[in-house]
Amino acid sequence: MDSRRDFLRKSALLSLGGLAAKAVSEEKLNELEKLSGENFSLTAFTLPALPYSHDALEPFIDKQTMELHHGKHHQAYVDKLNTALQTTKNPGHATLEEIFNNINSYSEGVRNNGGGHYNHSLFWTLMKENKAGAPNLPSGKIADAINSSFATFDEFKKQFAAAATQRFGSGWAWLVVSDKKLKITSTANQDNPLMSLAEVKGTPVLALDVWEHAYYLKYQNKRADYINNWWNVVNWDKVNELFSKA
Repeated sequence: MDSRRDFLRKSALLSLGGLAAKAVSEEKLNELEKLSGENFSLTAFTLPALPYSHDALEPFIDKQTMELHHGKHHQAYVDKLNTALQTTKNPGHATLEEIFNNINSYSEGVRNNGGGHYNHSLFWTLMKENKAGAPNLPSGKIADAINSSFATFDEFKKQFAAAATQRFGSGWAWLVVSDKKLKITSTANQDNPLMSLAEVKGTPVLALDVWEHAYYLKYQNKRADYINNWWNVVNWDKVNELFSKA
């Protein structure tokens, strides 16, 4: 509560301009606090830095796509999410995960842009450099779980690629942990399996963006080629980390 009031006091001082040197009255502070509880979100989301350079995923994902995808598309989701939250009455949640768990209580702006921010933030971490094109295979517990759930890694890739290819229009393909089991699913637009409205709910451990802006500059309409090449840059260490926490 004290940190919240400190934040509001500083906001009030900034808004008062030339009067900022004067103390904010308790009456004014109480008024601001009342307003903040109704239609002001203290959470301001920011664009995370990429964990690698824009050209690190070449030749599989090109530099220009990464620059636009991260710096333009993802930034737009962040900006629009913050705007949507500022106009949302009683946002009441501090994290995206909590928002998703009650997504029907939020506006389309929060749903679309909150999903876009979360999905992309996860997606960047699930890829890593592999310029030599060396075989990129899972290991450890995630490899065992994939073999247990799908018989072989090749069969898993086939089913995951089908979910990504068959997603009509824009969306995502996912590998999730649901009821302690691995499941493959897909969602439209910027929805994800954490949302209360998801057809298959679960904790994401692998995600693939199949919006056209993720691949069109390099692959044009060949989504299948993009998916096939994407396997070369999957960060299985990160997948293992997420799986161990799911």
